[in-house]
Order: sequence, then structure tokens, then C-alpha cells
Amino acid sequence: MLNIVRLFFIGIAVGMANVIPGVSGGTLAVVFNIYDQFINAITFNVKNIWHNRRFVFPMLGGMALGVLIFSKLISLLYSNFPFQTNCFFTGLILGSIPLLYSLMIKGGKKNDVVSTGSTTAGAGPDTAGAGLATAGGASVPVARIISLLLCALAGFVIIMVFFYLEKKFDKDSIENMILPDWTVMLALRIFIAGFIGAIAMIIPGISGSLLMLMMGVYTIIITAIPALFEPSTFTRALFLLLPNGAGVLLGLLCGAKAIGLLFKKLPHQTYAVIFGLICGSVFVIFPGLSGFTAPVSCITSVLCIIAGAAMSFFSAKFEPKSN
Repeated sequence: MLNIVRLFFIGIAVGMANVIPGVSGGTLAVVFNIYDQFINAITFNVKNIWHNRRFVFPMLGGMALGVLIFSKLISLLYSNFPFQTNCFFTGLILGSIPLLYSLMIKGGKKNDVVSTGSTTAGAGPDTAGAGLATAGGASVPVARIISLLLCALAGFVIIMVFFYLEKKFDKDSIENMILPDWTVMLALRIFIAGFIGAIAMIIPGISGSLLMLMMGVYTIIITAIPALFEPSTFTRALFLLLPNGAGVLLGLLCGAKAIGLLFKKLPHQTYAVIFGLICGSVFVIFPGLSGFTAPVSCITSVLCIIAGAAMSFFSAKFEPKSN
């Protein structure tokens, strides 16, 4: 029962993150050490979903609640406490880095790093005949270390590119939006944006909401969500959100399948790319030093960073069971 409650609240946090352009729900999935379970549980296989129901249903229920209820709250937090809110997210990411480094070296929680020059099962052929180096207290083939460094660098560069693109779009334009009239072409565009955004959503460090903003549908979706609760706008909002929901669902299934294959074929390198994405996310989300000048703002910001780091670090110590 405690695992189900924990997963539900993690789902709320992931749902909240997916509402914010520039913040990645996949990042928080890594932060709370449930990313690989999330990827493996999302599948076209209904039997597999049912087998992992104690993980899937609390997570999806929490995500839906996080999007529905906290879309307005997140806007209020960023409007009134933008510096502290970003500091908290920065702390969450910082606290997850030690865990992610360990996963990168080991190739996942279930794989042990070998010290004989041979590879672990499923680790891939990149280490055959290579020399050994020491990383994290274990011997790791030199060829693998080079590949990990290159993959981590690639992940870091990718998130920096998205950081640059984010600056080109106005995230404050979500207010005072009017719902557009439904058309077939608009529904198709919303569906495609949901599909692409969902794939990005499960990649740590890449914001699905940002991609939807770039594709011109984010303001429509963020306005339609609260419009569901107004009788006068319910029908229009529903018909705008349905294609987005269908696109998001299909994108999650396809994206999770692709990432799951990467975890099986190239676990070390996949975790290395994620490691680079997560490290880059610190630079993206950290709000700078301006808020540390005033005493009260400095204290509250530091406390937010500490709270976020402690939450993610200690959350990783209590892994939920997969079923």
C-alpha cells in the first residue's frame, strides 16, 4: 500500500512537470528512480500492463491528477515564487545525479560491473578485448568509458540545444487565451503535437510541453484543461483535448518501446546519454545567482535546493516493487 501511495504522488509530480515548458517529466522519473520501470511498463501488451498494474495505475492516475489540478498551481508558483520554484527543481535534479552515475556504470540496477575484461550479459560488444580502468570503485573497460563519455556529451549537447530553442519562445503567452473553433486540420495538428510531445516527454531533460509550444498547440491545451470544468466550454474543450490525449497515449507507447530496446541492447550508453541530459538540465533550470542577494530570498532558495535534493536522493533508497 505504501508503494502505491508513493507511486501516486510521484505520478502527480511527473504530471506537474509535464505541464511546464522547459521542465521534463522524464527527468523527474529518473529523479525518483522509477524511470526504467516506467519504460518497461508502458507497452502495447495488455497482459503486461495488467501484470504491472500496481505500478501503472497509480502512476498514470497521479500523472492525470497532476496535469488537471496543478496546471493552475504551477502557474501561480512561477508567477509568485519563480526563483524558489526553480531552485526546488534544481535540487531534485542534483540529488538524482549520484544514482544515475551508478546506473550508467553498472548498465542498470540488475547488472554488475565486471572486473575481468569480459562483459556482463546484455552489456553489448563495446568492451571486447579492451583494457580496464577504474570508475566508481569497479573496473570498467577503457573502450566503454570512452563510449560513455561521448554519449554523456551528446546528451549534454542535446539539452543545451533545447535550452537555446526555449529562449526563442514566449512561455508567458499561456494567459488570457481563447479556445479556437474545432476543425479537422486543427485536431490533426493537436494529435501530431501530442504524439511528438509524448515521445519527448519520456526522454529525461527534454520538455514535451516545450515542443508542443514550438508547434503552436501548447496554449490551446493549457487553456482547454481548466475549460473542462466550465459547463459553457466543456464540449469545445473536450473535442480539443481528445486528439491530444490520443496522440500522447500513442507517443508514450511508441517512445517507451524504442527506449526499452535501447536499454536492452546498449544499457550503459543509454544511461550515459540520460546522464548527460540530466546534468545539462541543471544548467537549464537553475535560475542564476540573482535571487541569492537578499537574505530572505537566499535562505528560502537554499532551503528549496536542499529539500529537493534530499527528496530525490532519499526517494531512490526506497524502490517500489514492480507488482
